[in-house]
Amino acid sequence: MIRSTFALTCLVFATTSALSAAPRERISLNDDWRFFKYANAAEADALIYDVRPDDSDAVDTRPADAKPTEAVDVVAGQLVLKPWILPSGNAFIADPARRHVRPEGDPGADFPFVQDDFNDAAWEPVTLPHDWAIKGPFYEGYPTPVGGGMGRLPSPGVAWYRRDLDIPASDAGRTLTLEVDGAMSYAMVWLNGHLVGGWPFGYTSFHLDLTPYVNFGGPNQLSIRLDNPPNSSRWYPGGGLYRSVWLTKTNPVQVGQWGTFITTRDVSAEAATVDIAINLTNRADTDASVRTTTEIYALDAAGERVGSAVAAFAPREATVVAGSDQRIASTVTLAQPRLWGPYPSQTPHLYVAVTTLHQGGDMVDVYETRFGIRDLLFDPVKGLFVNGEHITFQGVNQHHDLGALGAAFNVRAAERQLEILRELGCNAIRLAHNPPAPELLELTDRMGFLVINESFDAWERKKPPLDFHLIFPEWGEQDMRALVRRDRNSPSVIMWSVGNEVGEQYTDEAGATVGQRMHDITKAEDPTRPTAASMNYAKPHMPLPTVFDTVTLNYQGEGIRNAPAYAHLKGINTPPLYPAFHEAFPDKMIISSENAAAVSSRGEYLFPVTPGISAPVEGGKGGDPVAQHVSAYELYTAPFGSSADKVLGSLARHPYVAGGFVWSGWDYLGEPTPYYGARSSYFGVIDLAGFPKDRFYLYQAAWRPDLPMVHVLPHWNWPDRVGEVTPVHVFTTGDEAELFLNGKSLGRKTKGEYDYRLRWDDVIYAPGEIKVVAYQAGAKWAEHIVKTTGPAAALKAEPDRATITADGQDLSFVTVRVLDADGEFIRNAKPKLKFSISGPGEIVATDNGDPTDLTAFPSLQRQAFNGLALAIVRGKPGEPGEITVTVTAEGEDIAAGRAAITTR
Repeated sequence: MIRSTFALTCLVFATTSALSAAPRERISLNDDWRFFKYANAAEADALIYDVRPDDSDAVDTRPADAKPTEAVDVVAGQLVLKPWILPSGNAFIADPARRHVRPEGDPGADFPFVQDDFNDAAWEPVTLPHDWAIKGPFYEGYPTPVGGGMGRLPSPGVAWYRRDLDIPASDAGRTLTLEVDGAMSYAMVWLNGHLVGGWPFGYTSFHLDLTPYVNFGGPNQLSIRLDNPPNSSRWYPGGGLYRSVWLTKTNPVQVGQWGTFITTRDVSAEAATVDIAINLTNRADTDASVRTTTEIYALDAAGERVGSAVAAFAPREATVVAGSDQRIASTVTLAQPRLWGPYPSQTPHLYVAVTTLHQGGDMVDVYETRFGIRDLLFDPVKGLFVNGEHITFQGVNQHHDLGALGAAFNVRAAERQLEILRELGCNAIRLAHNPPAPELLELTDRMGFLVINESFDAWERKKPPLDFHLIFPEWGEQDMRALVRRDRNSPSVIMWSVGNEVGEQYTDEAGATVGQRMHDITKAEDPTRPTAASMNYAKPHMPLPTVFDTVTLNYQGEGIRNAPAYAHLKGINTPPLYPAFHEAFPDKMIISSENAAAVSSRGEYLFPVTPGISAPVEGGKGGDPVAQHVSAYELYTAPFGSSADKVLGSLARHPYVAGGFVWSGWDYLGEPTPYYGARSSYFGVIDLAGFPKDRFYLYQAAWRPDLPMVHVLPHWNWPDRVGEVTPVHVFTTGDEAELFLNGKSLGRKTKGEYDYRLRWDDVIYAPGEIKVVAYQAGAKWAEHIVKTTGPAAALKAEPDRATITADGQDLSFVTVRVLDADGEFIRNAKPKLKFSISGPGEIVATDNGDPTDLTAFPSLQRQAFNGLALAIVRGKPGEPGEITVTVTAEGEDIAAGRAAITTR
């Protein structure tokens, strides 16, 4: 049993304008960049981080659970810049003897792109966050430079970003830090022709000290080179400066990078003991005597301070030696704390601790730390308790892309994803398989989601030939410490996962040694949260599971390829292992960290329908290899997976399992199992455009039992199936349901203990109406009707928000529905649509949720997919007004749809 009673914090720096005299300024550098990408690798410059092994044997359709293999050693035969980049991570290497010394020289100093007088007028102007690949076009067919596994988009390549910096002479004597929230990948940074440093892992946030290279009062040229390898990821990685970039100005004596850590003890409704540890940094040439004070303020739901300070830590004094760090600690008791807890049964209350640093009579720094107070108990038999309440993980796995927006992070797009997941009944997110954008955790903190924060899809053994294994031996410690140090103060983060299905599962004690190292690194940064590494192969008798605080299983709990329908498949074959792990590790909480891997195409129903509750998708058995669609009866899976019905039943039969995380919450770009001619996955409960699949309602029925709901499938437009068997399935929170076809009852069925759907598998199709009425305890509970519709007659366009901010970042998502003359939604309609816009806005992208649609996302022409399409609208910055989005159908007598959006 593990108990964690602590406050977790999300770092928020005091932000001011560049003209302010505040001791700490954090200025966005997202505007005014110029971008250039080489046409191909052969044309790229020679300023490489390191040489790489041959990747010509890469297989795009490599099974997700294939065994990782050994690394390939390559000896550099040319100058590489790695020795100059490695020192950038020194602050995250615990052993001083292992830190790197920068060699003499300044590689790249004479390269044109880093020169102030280089003319980049022909380069593309871009605003960050920027994903260089998302505009496409998609690669089609085989062979192609990028296959389905990485999303068929041109993410590999070498590119440069350039930007001028205006640093006034008055900043002389201050410390200037470049903060990059994420750069994909092998980032290397030059300022005024000097190689400052960089960071190879594309998901890690990193800071670089620009001060030695700044021209105070003169021109400053910032240049960033990125190199995104092919065959480096099992999903779409995106490309470019795809998260925000900042310039922070401080005094030389300051609170250090991610320099606070708040924990709590003895948490109750009456009081909580709050501990703060502060890392002070002195970059000056002389010792500094300093005094710190920290006050705590409550925050409202919008993140604004409420009233005066609710508590204050006792002031602390310290002497920070020149060129070193000093850690100080303090404690305060907070009376009647407002606890942070997960939605919907608890409220995610937040606080902010404001730390002020004085040197002599001067205030030299102000540092804000947002946090929440809550008590966690990880019980190996009963599961997770938050503030004394038992909480079952009703979780999903999420990749980092935002659909048609790609990897470029957008707060509103991420918020929309979480809002739809909340409607589903989801209360937890596993971040697969990499550090998130910092703003995502700000959202999960505010919205009350539980988060498993994860890094690394590989350690020393490789999956794709050019993945993270190339740099793990030299960067694994730095990347893990950077993740934990950045995010250990987020109240939504409750666990650290240090690896996903790593190849070291297969290497016995050698693999466990690597795992132990990652566990120890994580615990050194944050001793309060449990560790995990998700396992799809390691068994209870093997050494790797002994290393971590929890047991997190991918697919093994339900069993892999062990049911009769899967018996003919090759690959990992494992019986259900929850009991064996529970017996072997009775003191560890078990979590189904990745389960299901069910696949479907929204609204596509294929026949015949399997009579069982779970089956692998195959041609003619739930799958259509020609159309590349998977049946939406929601019974079919990847070869290693299980249906939602099977997973939910397995979890219910093993109540000591703390819950699980579905693979996946949303469809994502890349990994389109089983059809790699497609662009995006089939795994999502929600499709790439944000439209719920039928599986959404199966999970909603299980996860929101108090919600009166019933959902029936399929659609009822089958002119070629008159007189043929067309199964009808129902998902409901009721305990019974009765099905009617054209007013005639087809029987009333009752759900059994482990039933998650009701099935009428012998329905003979006749056009008209199917209606299902659900009952709870004998009383009518909910009703759903699906009708045979007429031809398409009208388009209906609805924005998810009719008012947005005119800042160039806020978005409105416009859903288009195809209706018949009676206003009925046509669930199988596929007219070709054309979008247009008037007013101070632009259509950033369109989509329809069809994984096989290779139309470029910026296109204003797109076919509806089973009655739905999407337009993503952004207001022009600084131009408030009225926007009208119009959608028409090409060549058909269908009334246009219009959506009105106001920007403010």
